[in-house]
Amino acid sequence: QVQLVESGGGLVQPGGSLRLSCAASRSIYRNYSMGWYRQAPGKQRELVARITNGGTTNYAESVKGRFTISRDNAKNTVYLQMNSLKPEDTAVYYCNRGITPVPVWGQGTQVTVSS
Repeated sequence: QVQLVESGGGLVQPGGSLRLSCAASRSIYRNYSMGWYRQAPGKQRELVARITNGGTTNYAESVKGRFTISRDNAKNTVYLQMNSLKPEDTAVYYCNRGITPVPVWGQGTQVTVSS
């Protein structure tokens, strides 16, 4: 079964933190780079962070130094720790493979940064 389930979003004030989780089916997760993507209203989906199977990470310039991606290979789960959140981080966040996403996306998790 091909499945991606994101969770952990919410409403947070500027400067706050959230931790997102994504549980992936084995067929998607195993031996692949995984990534977190986001889509803001009226904008295209963009990759914000990626982690290889070996743990090498890279980030979009807009989140570098504030977001941290990690993975737990025993649980087929990828995380995104988001600190120092800004209003421009407001978006629906999704996870998927980090190089070539599978065509089936999860429902995403809404992150809203507002005072």
